[in-house]
Amino acid sequence: MAPRRRKPVSSETNEAGDSKKKHNHADKEAESSEEEVPRHRVTFRSLALRLLAIFFFLGLAHWYSAKAGPQTLAQQTETVHSRRFNVTCSSDFASDLKRFKGCAPTQCGRVIMDSLVSKSEARHLLELAKNGLQLGGSNGGASILDLHSGALSKGDSFINIYKYLEKSELGSVFHEGDFQLYSTVAKKIKLAIAKEFRIQPSKLYLTHPTFFSRMTNKPAKTIHDEYWHVHVDKETYDTFDYTSLLYLADYGKDFEGGRFIFTDKGTNMTVEPKLGRLSFFTSGSENTHFVERVTKGTRYAITVSFTCDKAKAIEHPKLRKS
Repeated sequence: MAPRRRKPVSSETNEAGDSKKKHNHADKEAESSEEEVPRHRVTFRSLALRLLAIFFFLGLAHWYSAKAGPQTLAQQTETVHSRRFNVTCSSDFASDLKRFKGCAPTQCGRVIMDSLVSKSEARHLLELAKNGLQLGGSNGGASILDLHSGALSKGDSFINIYKYLEKSELGSVFHEGDFQLYSTVAKKIKLAIAKEFRIQPSKLYLTHPTFFSRMTNKPAKTIHDEYWHVHVDKETYDTFDYTSLLYLADYGKDFEGGRFIFTDKGTNMTVEPKLGRLSFFTSGSENTHFVERVTKGTRYAITVSFTCDKAKAIEHPKLRKS
């Protein structure tokens, strides 16, 4: 039996089939294309939204850090053996680098020490400050006592305490031991500064003004009472190359406000005063600063300043006879 032949397919049928296949293929491609395009769009859109969210939160974090307030270099509640924060030296010392080689700052910064001056030494100096300042005092919120020159705030001006007091009165207020301790502490501070900034102690000199300060919340009466302005020590006093402050009262206990604040770009850095805490730093514009207004209580401290210029040096104070 002869095998059956398959029916020939007409050209019309072939064309129709091919056409149908092409249409089906095109429809699938179209469907696939319609399905894939939204998927890509969603992916790119999600990525864009995520990036925007990241930038938003980074910006928010930057804004918050700038607005969140100052960073604390040293809190009153902690004990700091020695802590240093380095800063880039300003050009304020450029002309001094050759003139005062071995003393002018080549590295700049801020240092906190709570162990250099003992609590008993700090309390002794506090009593010395109180005894002297009780004889005068500014009409405003800031008073000073300078044992080197004898300057004491009184009313809206100053008096010379060594001329103001009779010999017997002076002896009842100050004692030889007070001045010996004052000099001992000043020498310890000088050696600490020299060691920390790697300079020669023999080329560093005590300079003026070096003084006790008392700050309260009384309204300012003269410009001398306005201690809260931002300033640079070397611009205010050209004698300063290194500044130190020894605190004689506790922030948050003896007074409110009155923190020492370095004004840096982006944020500020604070030091909370503490009895016996020493803070020292290079005196140029790399350490621009101010003191917050005292809002309650009384803040006591000593500013002890140093120079590299021997011509601007001062002697340690002695109990003078009027």
